[in-house]
Amino acid sequence: MTHILAIDQGTTSSRAILFDETMTPAHVAQQEFTQHYPASGWVEHDAEEIWDSVLATCKEVLGKSDDVAAIGITNQRETTLVWDKTTGAPIHNAIVWQDRRTAEFCDDLRAEGFEAEITTRTGLLADPYFSGTKLRWLLENVEGARARAAAGELLFGTIDSFLIWRLTGGKVHATDATNAARTMLYNIREGAWDETICTRLGIPMSMLPEVKDCAADFGTARIEGGEIPIRGVAGDQQAATIGQACFEPGMLKSTYGTGCFALLNTGDDLVTSRNRLLGTIAYQFDGKPTYALEGSIFIAGAVVQWLRDGLGIIAKAADTHPLAEKADPNVELYLVPAFTGLGAPHWDSQARGAIFGLTRNAGPAEFARAALESVGFQTRDLLEAMKADWDGAADGVLRVDGGMSASDWAMQFLSDILGAPVDRPKVLETTALGAAWLAGMSVGLYPDRDGFAANWALERRFEPQMDADTRDRRYAGWQDAIGRTRSR
Repeated sequence: MTHILAIDQGTTSSRAILFDETMTPAHVAQQEFTQHYPASGWVEHDAEEIWDSVLATCKEVLGKSDDVAAIGITNQRETTLVWDKTTGAPIHNAIVWQDRRTAEFCDDLRAEGFEAEITTRTGLLADPYFSGTKLRWLLENVEGARARAAAGELLFGTIDSFLIWRLTGGKVHATDATNAARTMLYNIREGAWDETICTRLGIPMSMLPEVKDCAADFGTARIEGGEIPIRGVAGDQQAATIGQACFEPGMLKSTYGTGCFALLNTGDDLVTSRNRLLGTIAYQFDGKPTYALEGSIFIAGAVVQWLRDGLGIIAKAADTHPLAEKADPNVELYLVPAFTGLGAPHWDSQARGAIFGLTRNAGPAEFARAALESVGFQTRDLLEAMKADWDGAADGVLRVDGGMSASDWAMQFLSDILGAPVDRPKVLETTALGAAWLAGMSVGLYPDRDGFAANWALERRFEPQMDADTRDRRYAGWQDAIGRTRSR
């Protein structure tokens, strides 16, 4: 057996990637699925459509090779599903991590002082982003759901749990520590589901999956009559952290997909943020968690999608970069893409997007540049907060991955506005690679942590070219724009 199958179930598409014995992608299949927006600020996915896309892509790549030793799964985090324990049928569409429908309830939790309990136990904040309040909403709003849950008829899971359940034919209801850590229901200090939080949210603990290490036995998948063990699971941002070999405290990565997510390895130190960042689990092996500080930006690559689908000023994402290069340098637009609120370090679910600095000379090129720059500015917001929170977060190298990291223009601006080097690896499929390595290491096909880290290879380093005065002036303009956008 010389291949590992990585299932990368993302926010807008599902992918299956076969990695060979050298951890090189050999075959890739991808399938997009529908985004549902039933109300302002609400985002849903059809779980059956997700399942069909995962199954179809797996079958496509497995048709290229049948010598697969194991499966690794990585997934969009926080997206919430409830399904029938007997039939496996979801009781409602999945509520996506971007969804803000529980904002008012989160306000209530903060008003009563319960957010402090949440942060102490889970490292998170009382925010609609996380799974717990989404699960409560499903129990409150789907007819009969609360009674059925109390009777033990329903199961909860993030997307990884749902896929494991389906792949194993309902034999395994499990998740890994990194996904559990994003639910707002899991005590990351004690390594167990938190009874106090579940009671406050009215969630029967019988619904919750078993929590395992990232590299563990998650059962046997049955695809096209074949059987393949599932041996690795991690939420997408933690999988990218693993794929970037950020195994030492102080190492930092940022992934640019639909959103942007920066994780700083803090080792054994679970940092309590003073700047509204998140304490979370970076990965867990042999029952021992390694912690991280995380900053989450809701809109990164999605702002490019908005240029394409909302404004129609580009035909495809790749058009953004040459367009930005044509922008008038004398027109400095600031685009704050708070389409579904602001994430870290602001956590303002009521904020909405805005554009500042418009002149008659502003056109598609200036909008494209402002969109790309918004991602760099938001990343600096995160890194400034990390430095303020933890002494180990000194100025250093940022490892990047995700679709937008392929843009030389965007990565150069990122380096410029950070005033720090930005390293892009040879393998940009770091999220899938992280999941593949977990599974491959677990079955003995891939090397251990040290060996994997030694294999990490640099494709290009971006060094700052912007002078300090310009950097400070541009960032001050961004901070002013953010202040004008905030709802409170």
